[in-house]
Amino acid sequence: MSNLVIGALGTASLFIGILLGINVMVVLGLVGGLGLAALVGMNAATSLLSTVFFETTHSFHFSVIPLFLLMGFFAMRAGLGEDLFEATTKWLGRLRGGLAISTTMGAAAFGAASGSSVGTATVFTKLALPEMLARGYDRSLASASIAIAGTLAVMIPPSALVVVYGILTDSSIGALLVAGFIPGIVFALILCLTIWLVVLRRPDLAPVDTQTYSLREKLASLRLAGPLILVIVCIVSGLYVGVFTPTEAGAVGAFLTFSLAVVRHRGLRGIRLRETLLETIRTSAMIFAILISALLFSKFLALSGVANAVGGFLTGLDVPPWVIVVLVSLIYLSLGMMMDAPALLAITLPITHPVMMDLGFDPVWFGIFVVLLVEIGAVTPPVGINCFVVQAASGGRVRLEDVFKGLLPFVLAGFAMLVLLYLVPQIALFLPSRM
Repeated sequence: MSNLVIGALGTASLFIGILLGINVMVVLGLVGGLGLAALVGMNAATSLLSTVFFETTHSFHFSVIPLFLLMGFFAMRAGLGEDLFEATTKWLGRLRGGLAISTTMGAAAFGAASGSSVGTATVFTKLALPEMLARGYDRSLASASIAIAGTLAVMIPPSALVVVYGILTDSSIGALLVAGFIPGIVFALILCLTIWLVVLRRPDLAPVDTQTYSLREKLASLRLAGPLILVIVCIVSGLYVGVFTPTEAGAVGAFLTFSLAVVRHRGLRGIRLRETLLETIRTSAMIFAILISALLFSKFLALSGVANAVGGFLTGLDVPPWVIVVLVSLIYLSLGMMMDAPALLAITLPITHPVMMDLGFDPVWFGIFVVLLVEIGAVTPPVGINCFVVQAASGGRVRLEDVFKGLLPFVLAGFAMLVLLYLVPQIALFLPSRM
């Protein structure tokens, strides 16, 4: 049996295992390990496994992941999401669809501190959904706008998912983090415009809020939201001018959000420090395990020749580059419906990244493009993890069908953002090129 056939069988086994509901980490590790044993023998495969495990857990770059996660958990404990929602509601609530627009802008800012799509969706479901429903908003519009707003967390730095891409592709993590800033803001504005257009066409979906606020109240709300904005500016500007590395940025961010949480709760008791640290450890361990298994699987793909064969086929097609981009996008969108983001990146990047580099695309641009693709998949049925999170956090206020029903205009907005990124790559490359 040739190496290529072994590789093809291993890849098929991987997707069969995922469809059967087996844990992605387990399937990646088993297929990668057994595949390597079939290709190079058990002794060499065992040696490769130990090498991958050691290099992963002892890499300086990997330390940024738990630090960004810790920063996000401290931001949640500090109640920064509540401050942001209050501020954006007072400034934007009077617009038609203003509460949904406020939620989007608040989620964008909070996501920059948390870096967690699921965490942002959870926080703003609890904060914004009851308010929107109480004021007569359509259930589908309200829940879907929160689900898609959560995706902004992985676009605007800091983002653990962007770090995962940088590690898997050996790209500059600092450049990737800075690159997501402008696309994240642009995507947030596109989502706000989408909400406004939907409500303009169907005014019954979102009644105008009659509550008014004085200028003094509006300015006071900015004072509450100000500390988080300063944290974001500190991290992005520090990375941009080279004051600190991505790992140091994570440490600075974690310390600042920890300080805000301590000040807000007047001590350590309110932030549940032990629980926060344990949650960070569990999430970090899960991501590390997926990455270790994925790196093992990518070595199996490389040695079997599958990665080169698929890459050679795609680059050998006599078609314009945009056709390849569409094909790659369809791969990510379809697989994104079945698995979570880190696993999806780990499985696909060994094939798609070399192809895009051979076609002359910038690795930093491709990183932002792929992260956006993966996050669109995070709200797309049948999995749509953010949709399940919104439904679960709603306390029975909305059904899963309600969330999925309202997603179409927002998914189309995501496609519009992808097209804009392709046509104007400087949206992602402008800041990194001037670091």
